[in-house]
Parts: sequence; C-alpha cells; structure tokens
Amino acid sequence: MFDRNEWDDPETDDAWATSAARWLAEQVAGVEFTELRTVTGISGSRRQALFERAGVRYALVPAPAGGVRLGFDPARLALTAEEAASYAGSVEEFGFDPDPAAHVASVTGPARTVRVPSLLVGVEPAVFEDTAPGDVPAALAEIGARLPTPDEWEYACGGGAPTLFHWGDHPPGDVTSYEAKDGPHLRPNLFGLSVAHDTYRPEITSDPAVAVGGDGGEAACGGYGAFLSWLPLATAYRDPGLPEMLQSPEWDDYFDEIRARPVIDLPI
Repeated sequence: MFDRNEWDDPETDDAWATSAARWLAEQVAGVEFTELRTVTGISGSRRQALFERAGVRYALVPAPAGGVRLGFDPARLALTAEEAASYAGSVEEFGFDPDPAAHVASVTGPARTVRVPSLLVGVEPAVFEDTAPGDVPAALAEIGARLPTPDEWEYACGGGAPTLFHWGDHPPGDVTSYEAKDGPHLRPNLFGLSVAHDTYRPEITSDPAVAVGGDGGEAACGGYGAFLSWLPLATAYRDPGLPEMLQSPEWDDYFDEIRARPVIDLPI
C-alpha cells in the first residue's frame, strides 16, 4: 500500500518505499517501476520514484490530502540589485508597470490552497508535430494518459514551494534565459521532472485558456530584458496572450510543435 505521510517521512527506509512504489505500479496496467532515489533541493530532501509505460518515463508526484499551496504572493518578491536594474530598463523601454511586484502579480496566479490528486507525471512533455492543440487529448489517450489541469501542472512543477521558480526565487545570473546554457532551470526538479526550462517551449493544459512553462519566446526574443526573459519560467506564470495564439487557426505560424505533459491517474 501507499501512504503519502510515510513516503515523505525521512525515517522511512528505502525498502518500504520500494515496496510502495512497486505496489503503485501494480495498480495501473502496463506501468513498471524502474528507480528509487533521493535528491536534495530548496524544499529539503525528496524521495523520487520513476516509472515507465509504453516507452514513456513518469515520476511520482504525490499530493497531500489536505491540499497544496499554489500561486505566487507578490509580497514575497525581493529583486537583487541586478534584477531591479534590469526591470527598470524594461520599464523605461517597454512601459511595464513601474512596480515589479505589480507586474509579477499580473502574470502569475494568486496564492491559494487547492486539492490535487497524486499522479504519475511525464518526466518530459510529449511533443506533437502537425497536431492542433484540440487533437492532443485523443493522442494522449492512445498511450493511456491525459493532459494535466493547470493546478496539477503547477504543483508538479513547483512541488508546493513558495518560490517564484521551481529552483528558487532568482534567475541564475544577469543573463537572459536564452543565453543561459547552464543553471538550475536545466536540472530536474524535486519530483524528477524536466520542466519549465525553455521559455520557447510552453505546454498546454486541459484548460484551453491556460498554457504554462513559457511564453513562446516573446520576452527573450522581444528583448524585454534579463529578468523578464526568465519570468515565463515562473511556476505560477500565466501568459495572458499565449492561449489565444495556440487556439487560433494560424497557430502553426507561431509554433511548429505542441508540447503536453502526460499524466496517469492513480487509484489512491
């Protein structure tokens, strides 16, 4: 059996965790447990379990029954001197709100507590070429998966951490997200997912009005400045214009592929 509290307890030994992960795999047809490991990040140590089905790798994303914290509280925003200077330049050139916290609040979901289920979530997004966004659910269903809701994606990305990004509150250095060839954004998050690491590659969700994990490269390509080029990778980022682009008949003028994170429901 699987118990979330015991899974997260640092006193729980790997033998129990391995047995629990194998039990989970047995509950879903075609799923195979492949690896157990422990990593350390901004939220402390986290036990990871990895699985596979039909050639697709999944990671366990366990959610507490009492709900999870999502969104970003702009009162937490504390820019470094470099970030503040970058944002000031963006305000001067593009006319953004002079208050960086107000701007961040306008493009991130509000802080809130929601309930999400424990899931198996794709380590990487599925990539669909020459496929309209509306056809993706059926394509995922063929491999026994579905699209995540916006809340499920956000929790899987950030793991409930209150920080702006899944790796912390600050971009790695005074460079744009496009220029950064190394950094915490390129490393798996605490659940073992490769997520929110390239602003040019957003992902769709089950809500056609919400795309996540990027802005299609608008901020980086548009020269909005170093700090704002990273903001689309914020865990709670919600691009107000991107979903309309994705749903337009000319979507392929903007994107040559659609990315979607496959999830598998767990009977727990």
